[in-house]
Amino acid sequence: MKVYLMYKDRDFDLEQNAPWNGPELIQDLQLAPISSAMANDDEFLHRVAQSALLSGFGNGPDVIFYRQAVLRDCLKNPFVVKRLYELAVSVIGDRKVSHWAAGLANSPWSILFRAVESLQVFLGTLKTLKSVADQDAGKFESEGFKEFFARIKGEISSEYLEEIEGHLWELSLRDEVLIGAQLGKGNRGSNYVLLKSNNQKKWIQRVFSRGPRAYTFRINDQDETAIRKLGELRNRGINSVANATAQSVDHVLNFLVTLQTELAFYLGCVNLHERLAELGEPTCFPVVAAVGERIFSSEGLYDISLALSMGQQVVANDINADSKSLIIVTGANKGGKTTFLRSVGLSQMMMHCGMFVPARSFCANLCTGLFTHFKRKEDVSMESGKLDDELSRMSQIADHLSAHSLVLLNETFAATNEIEGSEIARQIVAAMIERQVKVIFVSHLYQFAHELYEARTNEALFLRAERKTDGTRTYRLTNGEPLDTSYGVDLYNRIFVGGGPEIYAKVQ
Repeated sequence: MKVYLMYKDRDFDLEQNAPWNGPELIQDLQLAPISSAMANDDEFLHRVAQSALLSGFGNGPDVIFYRQAVLRDCLKNPFVVKRLYELAVSVIGDRKVSHWAAGLANSPWSILFRAVESLQVFLGTLKTLKSVADQDAGKFESEGFKEFFARIKGEISSEYLEEIEGHLWELSLRDEVLIGAQLGKGNRGSNYVLLKSNNQKKWIQRVFSRGPRAYTFRINDQDETAIRKLGELRNRGINSVANATAQSVDHVLNFLVTLQTELAFYLGCVNLHERLAELGEPTCFPVVAAVGERIFSSEGLYDISLALSMGQQVVANDINADSKSLIIVTGANKGGKTTFLRSVGLSQMMMHCGMFVPARSFCANLCTGLFTHFKRKEDVSMESGKLDDELSRMSQIADHLSAHSLVLLNETFAATNEIEGSEIARQIVAAMIERQVKVIFVSHLYQFAHELYEARTNEALFLRAERKTDGTRTYRLTNGEPLDTSYGVDLYNRIFVGGGPEIYAKVQ
């Protein structure tokens, strides 16, 4: 049986390699609060959530639409999804199944014994799974769930379950082991095979039947050598059956593990959606544009990580950057620029893995990869200067860039002077745009930003963090020309003159 809730034609691979810049994405975009909200204290959900978020940039529109439809079903039927997930978790964690998964069996006899034990546990699980399919399949509308429940109904019929139950009773070998064999070369036994037990005959047949048509003999209970040899014969006879039964256990176990894994992603999405609903934050399913287009427009886009960390609603922005390959964000310090940058990166990541996004509406083109280059704090362990470190990290990004990637730059090249930093930024951004890479750049380099603004290129959009005349930050971005000040004096006055530190997180 196949699950196929994440892809139409394959299972989700939890062990797939994370992107090379996974740690940077987690740090720069502050992914931890999202993974934690999805996990809801479940370590396995946390692992799946992080894997799915980081691995989504290879997904095309078909995969995204497929997952969106499945997720809509999950949001409408959370109790059924949780029941299926808990069913898979409980059986995988069963002592008999966990012993099997640990590989404690080695001889054919012990393999068969453990396999039958596990299959007996699975039998009850399959019965429950069939019951859920019979009762709740009509509540689901997505292709993924419809096909999933159809496979359950088609492959786990009542007749099939009865047949399996009968086979397991036979394989339990409660009374005797009947083995057939042939004489091979040198009168050695060959072609050992397990036969149906004579105890399956009706009792009246056994009573009135003639004696055995074969010679029999008994061994002494104290004859250890004979007992060992008899055990070897028994293992030869049941070897093929043990292997077949073990394969059946592995097949069902793999199905249940995959079911747990793929449902973990959707259950994590349900947990996250419920948390955001408690905060009163909106969500929407994004409209996906093809790779190569330059589409980015949104209403009410907010930083989901900040909202989860604060436990409150946060300021949102409306953006229209369609047909733009470059967005330059300037303006007042602590004005919400980095927060906006994170909101874009997180929304793009969530869109790619088939999730809803933190906005009232959101439309963007897919990208071939997401890269972040955020400023770092002073590190006393660095062997070179901060500028060298920035250039080294930028070089790593350049080595992995491809056309139609998205690069988020946050105060990059601020470690040097205005003239040098502006020139480096200009050359690198120009090279990226030429290679069809979309760039969003939060910068205090006035010379760099103003020269681009003066060029009046249609490919660029200039946003500025809003600041009122009294120095108050609204944490909103508006279209505007770069200014030659970041109003750092406001912060100085408010922190050192105004009497204490300021909390720079504006809530609605």
